[in-house]
Amino acid sequence: MGEATRRTVLKGGLTATAVGALGFASARSAAAATTPTIHSTAEWNARPASGAIVVENHKPTYIVVHHTVDPGNNTDYSLAHALQISRDIQNFHMDTRGWIDTGQQFTNSRGGFVTEGRHRSLEILRGEKQHVQGANVGNHNSECLGIENEGLYSTVDVPVALWNSLVQLIAYIAHQYGITPEFIKGHRDFNSTECCGQVLYDRLPELRTAVGQQLGLSVARLEAPEWPLLKPGDTGPQVMTAQRFLRAAGFGVPTDGVFGTATAAAVSALAAEHGLSRDSCTAARASDESGYLGSDVWPLIVPRGRSAAAWRSELSKE
Repeated sequence: MGEATRRTVLKGGLTATAVGALGFASARSAAAATTPTIHSTAEWNARPASGAIVVENHKPTYIVVHHTVDPGNNTDYSLAHALQISRDIQNFHMDTRGWIDTGQQFTNSRGGFVTEGRHRSLEILRGEKQHVQGANVGNHNSECLGIENEGLYSTVDVPVALWNSLVQLIAYIAHQYGITPEFIKGHRDFNSTECCGQVLYDRLPELRTAVGQQLGLSVARLEAPEWPLLKPGDTGPQVMTAQRFLRAAGFGVPTDGVFGTATAAAVSALAAEHGLSRDSCTAARASDESGYLGSDVWPLIVPRGRSAAAWRSELSKE
């Protein structure tokens, strides 16, 4: 999630059908989305940004779903808590990450309260033609608009209030920018991270459908699965395939199908060699996901001669 990392062309090819890619105009002409209540930076008493806010002179391509990990699955569902976590996230991003402001454009609390993240995000969203560059998707910040959802959703589901506010917020953003539901993604679709948590990530097809219903749009089928995420401790055929590819790239890893320390070290070295962002998606602490092998690492190791979509499809069968 580096502050200055930007890329306008996706290496490895995120999937969207031609229908989805051509459907931007139809999203604007479909049913109008309900305007959600979004509490501005002024309302939660945000600190001033420490640098200039970059406004991209184009619409975002993707709406990206995150989870905060910290402060965890809090049972305080009040507006006051939502405003406090916005302050906590900004402090962490500025004081520990060293960023100019909050990394994400919007934050969604477990109580279903939405706040503006980075300064000017709400103002620019209302203008429909530009977007504020955030710092929440490494190497892709110029094309993504990010939403942090309070909580950790690796093994538990999101509260109903959070889900409902997320659907409404994304539908509004999609309507403003003419983004079709196929372009709603999870953080792990861009970077090697567990974010937005396995449970919430598995619900992204449901989220796209719910947003499409709000907008009066049908949701096109994605052409191929995304790249799988492999983590230390994982086992199986996908791990063995990754190990074979890493060996072909010059790394002395075993091919035992066990994602151990040697495999994690090789992935970390490869990521560093190619300048990949290794910042994890956390709001209040830094967790180590440096050895994770996901969407930004696979394109570096798969053999040439086949498309990214073909490789993703092949890996999904293992």
